[in-house]
Amino acid sequence: MPTTREALLNAALTALSELPWSGIRMVDVAVAAGVSRQTLYNEFGSKDGLARALIRREADGYLHGVDRLLGRDRAANCAERLAVIAEWTVGEARSRPLLRALLTGCWGEHLPAPRAARPVSRAIVPAQRRADAGHPAPGELVASVRDRILAVFEHDGRGRGREEPVQLARRCELAIRLALSCVVAPPPGGVAGVGPLVRHMAGSGAGGVSGSNPRAGGR
Repeated sequence: MPTTREALLNAALTALSELPWSGIRMVDVAVAAGVSRQTLYNEFGSKDGLARALIRREADGYLHGVDRLLGRDRAANCAERLAVIAEWTVGEARSRPLLRALLTGCWGEHLPAPRAARPVSRAIVPAQRRADAGHPAPGELVASVRDRILAVFEHDGRGRGREEPVQLARRCELAIRLALSCVVAPPPGGVAGVGPLVRHMAGSGAGGVSGSNPRAGGR
């Protein structure tokens, strides 16, 4: 069962699928979530605070999704895992307008404007203080995904081959940036066309990022 905060965020997100952010009223969000308007204001402080919380949850949800994918098939080679993340990223961005805006930095009039809070948030709720601190820019999201991928590759000891860490980091970041380009300009075939592009890029460089045995080069 969702918490009061989650219920309010879900209600706001549902309303956003039907109305532009400017047309959404706080009282209607509260009613949809089954709580009082005062409870809504206690949780988020203001409509701008609610917007920041929605955006923060979207960013966190995306990064959690990346972590989930990285933990699925630990036997897959690096190129395959990068392709899976890229395909999922493009598919999710197509169906989640807030995520698309976070990844591209393009905020349409329909969406809540990511206005900054006061330099020091006065929110009582810890989760809201975190939301008020701001959302990650597209470049910060790319770096977070890259670092997550690298951490898993390092832990698994797979796919690095003879490639230096800096080169592998650049290749991982390039795969994510390629995915973001496909969010803006989908390739032929849509989401299905993303994987082949990333697999080709990730498996074509020296160092054998697509190889499944990190010691193969030393035999």
